[in-house]
Amino acid sequence: MANNVLKGKKGIIFGALDENSIAWKTALKVKEEGGTFTLTNAPIAMRLGTINQLAKACDAEVIPADATSEADLTNLFSKSMEVLGGKLDFVLHSIGMSPNIRKGKEYGDMNYDWYLKTIDISALSFHKVLQTSEKLDAMNEWGSVVALSYIAAQRAYPDYTDMAQAKAMLESIARSYGQRYGSLKKVRVNTISQSPTKTTAGTGISGFDMFFDFAQMMSPLGNASAEDCANYCVAMFSDYTRMVTMQNLMHDGGFSASGITTELVERLSK
Repeated sequence: MANNVLKGKKGIIFGALDENSIAWKTALKVKEEGGTFTLTNAPIAMRLGTINQLAKACDAEVIPADATSEADLTNLFSKSMEVLGGKLDFVLHSIGMSPNIRKGKEYGDMNYDWYLKTIDISALSFHKVLQTSEKLDAMNEWGSVVALSYIAAQRAYPDYTDMAQAKAMLESIARSYGQRYGSLKKVRVNTISQSPTKTTAGTGISGFDMFFDFAQMMSPLGNASAEDCANYCVAMFSDYTRMVTMQNLMHDGGFSASGITTELVERLSK
């Protein structure tokens, strides 16, 4: 049941590809809670996805933007403020892509040009989003910027390869820019470290099903779904979390704090 916790709030949602994506479900939830927003994705991703269906359902304008391009981001933020009628209150950065993973490169056989592309798309783009927003004075005080991360930023996962470094950098940017943006404009910057989630991007990682099943057994509450993450994003955009910033927030059903669980012990004992 909606409570209108985002009534009057305006923002930008990056990365809604299809109905399985966290950004897609977040957009629907933000709309339900009274928020208005523009949608954006890279032109190539827009051709592969169905973002226009989401835009119609949410009465939102789609503004294509390559998040690695400062010019595109400047246009995105400027046009979003024009379309929405003022400064923004929230931004969701739901962007991640590794050419090395997509092309099946082992961690000991990285293509370094692709590696740099992974960092640019999946982490440095977050800094570019924040810097563009600051330069354009695009955020209202107590605004909230959230990026999606994963626990591979802190722990080794063999098939996550260069995305692990990208996520570690993403979380570092949230701390560094969160300190700056909070001091300057009272804007909050956080990352949400989500459970393995059955999105188009997630299931493209080799061994994903094993990641998912292991995390499910290790999490007392089970894996957090995309819908659960959408609800958490709404909470982070709302005024109820206005003193939370520079944090990497674990949203994983308890996985990150579990040593071992009864379910896993029983499975291994068979």
